[in-house]
Amino acid sequence: MNTSVHVTSIAQVIQLAVAPVFLLAGIGATLNVLATRIARIIDRARYMEERLPHATRETADELQRNLKRLAQRAGLINRAIALCVLSGLLVSLVVATLFVSSALGIELAMPIAVTFVVALLSLAAALVCFLREVFIATAALTFGGVRKPPPRA
Repeated sequence: MNTSVHVTSIAQVIQLAVAPVFLLAGIGATLNVLATRIARIIDRARYMEERLPHATRETADELQRNLKRLAQRAGLINRAIALCVLSGLLVSLVVATLFVSSALGIELAMPIAVTFVVALLSLAAALVCFLREVFIATAALTFGGVRKPPPRA
């Protein structure tokens, strides 16, 4: 095989891989946000759990309600993290498959397209989980002792 043709082919594959690589950077940033949120939820839950044994009955009931809400939020963030990681893995697979397809001369357009679409759907599902968690968090806010009404979806 002519070396200049092979280099040109590789250059074209690199050009095709640029968009998925930018998507990977965005997924990484999203994972950073999600990891920060789960860390804050865990810290808050630990603080409440430490207060629980010494709380009055009324305070203990409030702490239990808050812990239940935090558990719900943590579950949504965990799902969002798992879906983002899946999306990142699938996008990485797309990039690797682009290079394998070019190097071996195998037509893999359909598997690449399907994998990329599944990666985007996974990312969309992660963002929906994240949005649900934000709604739960903001619904629990109080402003001057008055609970904010839940958002309308």
